[in-house]
Amino acid sequence: MFDEADPLLSRLRALALAFPDAAEKISHGRPAFFTTKVFAYYGGSVKVDGVHQQHAHSVLVLLGPDERAALLDEDRCFVPAYLGPYGWIGVDLTGDTDWNEVDELLDASYRRTAGPRRVAVLDSRQSRP
Repeated sequence: MFDEADPLLSRLRALALAFPDAAEKISHGRPAFFTTKVFAYYGGSVKVDGVHQQHAHSVLVLLGPDERAALLDEDRCFVPAYLGPYGWIGVDLTGDTDWNEVDELLDASYRRTAGPRRVAVLDSRQSRP
């Protein structure tokens, strides 16, 4: 369901694995980035009229309600099938993606899932790559 040589995945992977204790696994055929809980997935889909439409080049993150609502006004964002009702949002990635914004989204999702000890480690770092 994904191409290991995908340059967008490579960029996302570099950002996601820079978080404390972050690791990668394959979940439901897609890369997932996690500590004890998943904080990001690469790729997703939406269900329209009973048919799944793929967003193969996207990142799924778990955001707070206000952040999520603001992003849903943008065409590049979508409510992913299955995870959407639990607060997850998908953001399409392209060659023009603002990777600083993606890092901020990963940071927000990480903070919601990683637990206080890991967040404290993150906060103690002066800067990440």
